Amino acid sequence: MSVPSTLVPYILTLSCEDQVGIVAAVSGHLAQAGGFILDSQQYADLETRRFFMRVEFAGTHDRFADRFAEFRAGLAAIAERFVMDWDLLPAAHKPRLLIAASKGSHCLNDLLHRWQTGNLPVEVVGVVSNHPDLRALTEWHGVPYHHLPVTAETKADQEAKLLAVFQETGADYLALARYMQVLSSELTEQLSGRCINIHHSFLPSFKGARPYRRAHERGVKLIGATAHFVTSDLDEGPIIEQDVERVDHRATEEDLVRIGRDIEARVLARAVRWTAERRVFLNGVRAIVFR
Repeated sequence: MSVPSTLVPYILTLSCEDQVGIVAAVSGHLAQAGGFILDSQQYADLETRRFFMRVEFAGTHDRFADRFAEFRAGLAAIAERFVMDWDLLPAAHKPRLLIAASKGSHCLNDLLHRWQTGNLPVEVVGVVSNHPDLRALTEWHGVPYHHLPVTAETKADQEAKLLAVFQETGADYLALARYMQVLSSELTEQLSGRCINIHHSFLPSFKGARPYRRAHERGVKLIGATAHFVTSDLDEGPIIEQDVERVDHRATEEDLVRIGRDIEARVLARAVRWTAERRVFLNGVRAIVFR
């Protein structure tokens, strides 16, 4: 039986304690309701005894939409039975993204370009920065720019304003696109599981200023970047994506910086995309990513 082209595809995500019968219950309910599975991924973590599942599906008949409330109620009963954390949204749903940046433009520019060209499934609702430098770039893309300068003395007030922008714009996620400020524990707790950061993957090596210079001095052979969820433990949050490129003795500090910026931009974009597509699940200090 073919799937009518007019039907809306949905994405179901769930996690719960691992036990027998989860897949059978979910897939059986989908089949009974006329749900046609377009893509399904699942993972059982034997160490934490947690189960994770992502299913994209659509109906096989035109009456599926009319019976959607009944279908959702059946899912809710299954979720209660297995004590699931679950969500069900149209596949076309685009979460709202607030971006924070400082002076470096490479990650911000990449996100805005991908979004504006339809290659990033989010709705960018604003850019927050502690410097005025990126206003022209941001507003050229038609995105509101919020300049929130910060000092050690005004940090608490500035973070309160940042959180207010996050809430007022209805943002679902905050992406730190080379935002060169350490978020307080209070703010990271309020944004738990909703704040994505990017940094060069030298950490914990070469901390501090000019990491590429010190990496060049040590003759590194690999450079890269890591995107992760922000936690109160600095740069220790669950990792979403990483990438590397091989370099050699001919690479100057400037070469490393250029290559590193390219890696940072694409790694952050992947992390934002996969999160927006509901492919990322928190599993304690780790992240499960259904690519």
